[in-house]
Amino acid sequence: MSRSSARDARRLIHPLQGDLKQLLQQLVRTNSVAIPPGGDETPSQLVLQRFFRDQGVGAQLYATEFIEKSGNPLVRKNRSYRGRKNLSTRLSGTGRGKSLLLNGHMDTVPAGKAPWSRSPWSGVYRGGLVHGLGSFDMKGGLVANAAVICALKKSGIRTGGDILFESVVDEEWGGGGGTIAARLREGGADACIIPEGTQLDIYRATRGGFVVDLSVDAGDPAAYFSTAEVVSPAIPCGRLLGWVEACAKQRAQVRPRGAYASFSDPVPVQVLAVQSNVLDPEIPLSVPSRAILRVYFQFLPEEDVDAVIQGIKDALQQFQANDPFFRKYPIQWTPLIGAPLLGHELPADHAWTRCMAGSAAAVLGRKPVITAAPYPCDAGLMHRDFAIPTLLFGPCGAGAHNPDEYVEFDSVLRTAEVLLTAALEWANG
Repeated sequence: MSRSSARDARRLIHPLQGDLKQLLQQLVRTNSVAIPPGGDETPSQLVLQRFFRDQGVGAQLYATEFIEKSGNPLVRKNRSYRGRKNLSTRLSGTGRGKSLLLNGHMDTVPAGKAPWSRSPWSGVYRGGLVHGLGSFDMKGGLVANAAVICALKKSGIRTGGDILFESVVDEEWGGGGGTIAARLREGGADACIIPEGTQLDIYRATRGGFVVDLSVDAGDPAAYFSTAEVVSPAIPCGRLLGWVEACAKQRAQVRPRGAYASFSDPVPVQVLAVQSNVLDPEIPLSVPSRAILRVYFQFLPEEDVDAVIQGIKDALQQFQANDPFFRKYPIQWTPLIGAPLLGHELPADHAWTRCMAGSAAAVLGRKPVITAAPYPCDAGLMHRDFAIPTLLFGPCGAGAHNPDEYVEFDSVLRTAEVLLTAALEWANG
């Protein structure tokens, strides 16, 4: 049956190729950067809404600010949702099948300060690649989701179950606010797919994640060139880096029992930034009085995350107690985004996993790789907190959260074909 659905999917997606490429380029060229506490996603949502309108699909923009007063415990208190709008549409089924949710986020991280070889908002198409900020994470996936809706609408095919599309805000920086707003407004579904960039692999699990700043204040800046001894936390923080390395080695001994069993480092501990003064000609030469390490911890879906974090904090306290410098100048523990993100895992034999595996095989002509994501995302929220079985499957590309990001456009089309095949199979099953 999947082969027949795959043939139908290819036939229905093919006429949309030109429009889909233009949509992706236009989305990349439209700034939708989010920097906590806010974000500027709405202009890109308007681009997507106009595309749907031109394709004969009605899509609704709605404010997400209501979640700030919803009382929902999942909503982060350090975010603002003023002016940030989700976009959604629904193709109603006959009522004789299972519903499918196509979820994706419109927000991107900032372009950063490292140089790009072309503008982050170029949207240039060259050599089969669409270049620019957000192309891979995850406007290419959003375009694939949109293709499913447009193909079904234009063909007049009505599936048994509803097909829901949503483009949400506030996924980056571990926010989750757009997905929370969507669930509170739109309700649930029998299954969900999120087309983050997966290199056309199926991810049935995601990690949890937690970012913390470890900062140390020491000395007196006024003492520089004024007293015989100036205290600096910079060199002692080398020992703190050594503690992080020891923590990483200890975490690497964790043995996963599920989707991450084949990962050589299933729960990495990574230093994201080290700062003690700034290499900038406008900063005078001086001994720093503050040093900061930004550390990223990840967790398996089955772990007790609160207990793991408490164990890490206890180990840090022991390190501090054994170091004379840090006994005098205590290490401050400051979570970057608040509560940790939690991972999820969908069984390999779940009906939705089997449906996606069969659909991908029919479209790609090979058995798909079924593995786990090397990152957290909204899937954990969707699966754990809203009880919607969730998988990730998306296009090929590179450079997410880095300069010169790109997505392979042909893989966006293949993603759309797989998702449409799966929608026809799942919603009519």
